[in-house]
Amino acid sequence: MFMKYVRWIVCVSLLCVAPAAFADEENSDPWESFNRSIYSFNSVLDGYVLRPVAVGYRAITPDFLEDGIANFFSNAAEILTILNDILQGKFAQSGEDSLRFIVNSTVGIGGFIDIGSRIGLEKHKEDFGQTLAVWGVSDGPFVVLPFLGPRTLRDAFTYIPDSTLTLVNTVSDEPTQLGLTAMSFISLRAGLLDVESLAAGDKYSFVRDAYLQNRAFLVSDGQLSDEDLFDDGFEDDDFDE
Repeated sequence: MFMKYVRWIVCVSLLCVAPAAFADEENSDPWESFNRSIYSFNSVLDGYVLRPVAVGYRAITPDFLEDGIANFFSNAAEILTILNDILQGKFAQSGEDSLRFIVNSTVGIGGFIDIGSRIGLEKHKEDFGQTLAVWGVSDGPFVVLPFLGPRTLRDAFTYIPDSTLTLVNTVSDEPTQLGLTAMSFISLRAGLLDVESLAAGDKYSFVRDAYLQNRAFLVSDGQLSDEDLFDDGFEDDDFDE
């Protein structure tokens, strides 16, 4: 039920901002004032709820178990990657990812142990936002969504199919699905604790630029030029030693 509410909130948020979606193609963040208000809301929620829970989770969870849980949820999203491999015409990669999913789901005990990486099957991340990018759909403006955080407009519209095609969301028992979803958020938030110190200065700008650069990296399969990198919000001075 909670995830249904989140999806409705996402849809309403998109309907509020979509009419002016491409009003300024030169500015990746034309809705900055709106985004900053949602970012502040998310930050308060994180500070009072998500981060304390993540800190407590890390404190009481052994490293091997924390890694195993993260591996489990990563494996649960492999179906999404495999489907988008196919939609993007990456047939060889889809075969590798399918084999990785089978190995981790069986020998790796449901993905708890990442056997695939140990035998040379590299993990890939593909989603419908990346597929639309390959098909020629532009990013659209940057947007911050309640609860979900940063997105581009293109990626925001693919949230529902992306979230639907994970094994967690195929569980029919609603309390079990809610528990698994909550656990996945906690595991994800705990994984971000180590990178919090990297955010300096205006945290909103840092999060926006890091998100846009990471999405560009994923869409290009890591083939980013310096021009692409700096177009995504990073300045030359950011890399000076």
